[in-house]
Amino acid sequence: MGRRTGMDKAAAARIQSSAARNPRSDSARSGFSSRAQSVADRRRASRAARRRSAPQR
Repeated sequence: MGRRTGMDKAAAARIQSSAARNPRSDSARSGFSSRAQSVADRRRASRAARRRSAPQR
């Protein structure tokens, strides 16, 4: 099994592209691509907030 990494914009884009190519796939029908995009957006916002609140050197 591969190493697990967090969902990012590139991974969400790959999932959406795959779902668009095959709309009858399980991931396309389940709405996984939109959930993946949402997670990527939340993760990016969380990282940006942490950077803003980090103490300046």
